[in-house]
Amino acid sequence: MTTVAQRHASSPRELTRVAERISFLYLERCVVHRDDNAITAEDADGTSHIPAATIGTLLLGPGTRITHQAMSVLAESGAAVAWVGEQGVRYYAGGRALSRSSALLEAQASRWANRRTRLEVARAMYRLRFPEEDPSGLSRLELLGHEGKRVRDCYRQQAERTGVRWRGRQYVPGDFTAGDAPNQAVTAAGQCMYGVAHAVVAALGCSTGLGFVHSGHELSFVLDIADLYKTDIGIPVAFDVAAEGDHDIGSRTRRALRDAINRTRLLDRCVNDIKQLLVPEGESSDGENDDRVTLQSDRDAAVAAGKNYADEMTW
Repeated sequence: MTTVAQRHASSPRELTRVAERISFLYLERCVVHRDDNAITAEDADGTSHIPAATIGTLLLGPGTRITHQAMSVLAESGAAVAWVGEQGVRYYAGGRALSRSSALLEAQASRWANRRTRLEVARAMYRLRFPEEDPSGLSRLELLGHEGKRVRDCYRQQAERTGVRWRGRQYVPGDFTAGDAPNQAVTAAGQCMYGVAHAVVAALGCSTGLGFVHSGHELSFVLDIADLYKTDIGIPVAFDVAAEGDHDIGSRTRRALRDAINRTRLLDRCVNDIKQLLVPEGESSDGENDDRVTLQSDRDAAVAAGKNYADEMTW
């Protein structure tokens, strides 16, 4: 068997597309190690083998330990890793892009850097969430006001649909148990959606910090993307779970959300939405899947790397 150091890094075409991966996998009270290109989870019941390239986000709950080699193969596979606290509250995530190209990142930075196009993307995000409403002409503050009303209405509608008593959104950072059952379910669903969105954003090579609605945080763009599916998937699933009882809210919400993500093919949808937001229809996305390095020249031209250009200069 070859050593880890002798294995070559997988090319983008050798890796499983993010849209075809398991949305997230939750582990707790086990040791995570590596066996060839799979990770292993070992606990009192034995050892399970999990192909690293099929994972979108690995959620590591209480009592987990992970080895350096396991982290190495997860990073090479483009999987995000989240260390999750009790009941899934708080996490730290990282990963490596499945694409070696910076095309989407450059498109994101270009649209973010211009105030006009930044607002256009924010409006497009609102349109994805509420397609029956036209946000054209709305200011930033008006967008926030409309979004707040729609989310509040969603809570009320889901409470009526499921028969769950809703007293309003209550969340104390760091204290999952401070809220009632529906609030705990909403929080747990939100944390999972952030992890899934983080995995997709990182896998596509985009910046997690350049947000179009959220700002000032290293995960601003992740929060933007996760919110696209809040009223469509996250909140309805949370209320369904709360309607079934207030026991074991966190784990039941994760399982229900996992099933909903697979049923709705959310990863595929998320990938397509990000690409459409950053590279609208009619604009070129050439080079998105290229595994090559170029050098910047004058007038935004790109020239081949690995060449000495001294002879091309007129001294």
